[in-house]
Amino acid sequence: MVCVHGGRFGGTEPLDPYPIWVAEVMLQQTQLQVVLPYWRRWMAAFPSLELLAAAEEHDVLLLWQGLGYYARARRLHQGARQLREAAAAPGGSTTDPWPRALEGWLALPGIGRSTAGSILSSAFDLPHPILDGNVKRVLARLIASPRPPARQLKGLWQLSELLLDPQRPRAFNQALMDLGATLCTPRNPSCGACPWRGHCAAYASGAPAAYPVKDAPRELPFQVIGVGVVRNGAGEVLIDQRLNEGLLGGLWEFPGGKQEPGEPIVATIERELREELAIEAEVGEELISLEHAYSHKRLRFVVHLCTWLSGEPQPLASQQVRWVRPEQLEEFPFPAANARIIAALQARLGLEPGRAAHAGRSAA
Repeated sequence: MVCVHGGRFGGTEPLDPYPIWVAEVMLQQTQLQVVLPYWRRWMAAFPSLELLAAAEEHDVLLLWQGLGYYARARRLHQGARQLREAAAAPGGSTTDPWPRALEGWLALPGIGRSTAGSILSSAFDLPHPILDGNVKRVLARLIASPRPPARQLKGLWQLSELLLDPQRPRAFNQALMDLGATLCTPRNPSCGACPWRGHCAAYASGAPAAYPVKDAPRELPFQVIGVGVVRNGAGEVLIDQRLNEGLLGGLWEFPGGKQEPGEPIVATIERELREELAIEAEVGEELISLEHAYSHKRLRFVVHLCTWLSGEPQPLASQQVRWVRPEQLEEFPFPAANARIIAALQARLGLEPGRAAHAGRSAA
């Protein structure tokens, strides 16, 4: 976070909450080195709360493409509109729409206690504890916790609050996050340079990297997804927009769905096109097969080129469907896995690969 919104903080003067809020949401489940170029592009495109609130969701998602966990982008957009509406309501302030209380930030979509505390301490130097991933690791090592952090959140929150310097909460929380990001790293922690080394129970144990204690890893479920790149006689490609729910809500994709047990992948694609779009298509040769891992499951996409035969495409399981030319696919926000499909299609058609290929390589 420190490098994203302004470097090390000094003094107690208020800072602009908007870039801090954007950075904090982007850094949820994503590392700083990945976030930084996205944050810079975002601030160039939407430099103020008012411009973000006035933006179209399509443009917001397109700018976010490749960063993953797209619900965060929708929540930022919704939060901006919520703040703007509250500022325009009786008793609100259009010149200062930012909450100063924890409850005000928690009322925004996608904002939890740690994110809210970090914004309040960073922007306004208010004494609120934080407990992001880096801080959990630092505190769990400090006390050599025998349980995984997720199993003792209450105790770690109490410790974070106890340690917080109420006179300098901005500087303290920033230093605590920096400690986790630069010295108290997940592997090979630099204990020799740590200012808390003499108080750290994990260091005293002789095995600081054994902390935090981890739960036994669970095997992720695996699914095969049949995908159809359907083209019509004009050479256009059929895409549909997902419903506004889940991690990938609102994004565009090539139609398809889960392979049933014992079902040939060609039959899967034919069935999904019929059930989701009410069309008949001839499934042709395979375009690409790729695997993509999410936090909760692993997927293998088996993608075939298809020729549209009959039926007017209908959004039976999506927001809308659209025929677009292959070179126009760059204008729509797609999930990271679809970026590789687009690149493969463009290569097959002899088109110059564009932004989609690069987004697919950089996405988590």
